[in-house]
Amino acid sequence: MWTMADTWPVFIGHDLCAGVFLRRIWQELPEYAFVATDAEGVVVAKAYSVPFVLHAEGRGVLPDGGWDQVLQWAFADRAAGVAPDTVSAIEIAITPGLQGRGLSGRMLAAIRENARARGFGEVVAPVRPSAKHLEPEVPIGAYAFRVRESDGLPHDPWLRVHVRAGGVIEKVAPASMVVAGSLEEWRSWTGLPFDKEGPVEVPAALVPVRCEPEHGYAVYVEPNVWVRHAL
Repeated sequence: MWTMADTWPVFIGHDLCAGVFLRRIWQELPEYAFVATDAEGVVVAKAYSVPFVLHAEGRGVLPDGGWDQVLQWAFADRAAGVAPDTVSAIEIAITPGLQGRGLSGRMLAAIRENARARGFGEVVAPVRPSAKHLEPEVPIGAYAFRVRESDGLPHDPWLRVHVRAGGVIEKVAPASMVVAGSLEEWRSWTGLPFDKEGPVEVPAALVPVRCEPEHGYAVYVEPNVWVRHAL
């Protein structure tokens, strides 16, 4: 499964929460993790989710910290021995060349059905809109709620899959992932010079990366979109 090719940009893997928590899902919560294989047994898709406590003091609403925050909550709750009340999708990835064949919807259905079977009433998802990188300057709030005139479904393909599956777009998570690095690190991740102060448009980034040459670093703060799935 770890050798399956995917389309994630290199810099996304340097989100600190990804480095700390992703492998722990497969190690500690395998019942919330899934793979799809082809007829030869080759892994062609993977999906994982985590149970966590949403309805608790100090929480109660889907966090602005999105993906990073829900992972932190999930493993803090697990360490504290607190019974979860909600499941969050964390990642659905399809091997390159097989997108557009319905696999993402099937993996989402697996997460939903598993949560339902375990007695949960809803699944939430900090969704990374799949076409947002084509419009990095557009505010995520405007992008998230854009719909097609033809059928009223979301403009974004991945958000559209969620809504067709019964999900409801609730809000934006403006700081869902954070990737900070030195200018040399960003140059190695992207091949771009990172030599001018201000926003830098990076391929596959949903919003521009903020570059600070005088201080020697750049920071990417990725917005996601919270979707609720009642089960």
